[in-house]
Amino acid sequence: MTDSATQGHDTRSATLRCPFCLKLNRVDVARADDRPKCGECGRPFLLDRPVKISGEDLERIVAESEVPVLVDFYADWCGPCKMMAPILDEFASDHTGEMLVGKLDTDAAPAVSVKYGIRGIPTLILFNGGKEVARQSGAVPKKGLDELAAVL
Repeated sequence: MTDSATQGHDTRSATLRCPFCLKLNRVDVARADDRPKCGECGRPFLLDRPVKISGEDLERIVAESEVPVLVDFYADWCGPCKMMAPILDEFASDHTGEMLVGKLDTDAAPAVSVKYGIRGIPTLILFNGGKEVARQSGAVPKKGLDELAAVL
């Protein structure tokens, strides 16, 4: 075991809700390729794609994450949001293990939209260390997501 592993530097965890049993789990994002499993039901967390985040969990996920968190504020009926979905999927896959990519349905969490000043969708907010560090409103190509992440 290396010194950095014994000091915990190789662990980059985030708190996520299992999409199957709804139990909150502390997940090692750095081991995403190993498909970490829910401690309750044993089903895998698929971190190579955007994960659903509820309005109730957003603050906790952002605050407790040891990796940057990119959140897509979207709605199912939104055309530009639908255009962004495959781009966000590719971005999440490219950044597996180094960043958490999530999606939050603004129709299901209107209070969160107000709190974060979401005036149009899609809106992407990048959080690092529990704080907002960058924001992009409107659909963007993958290069735009890469530029957003470059502020880190």
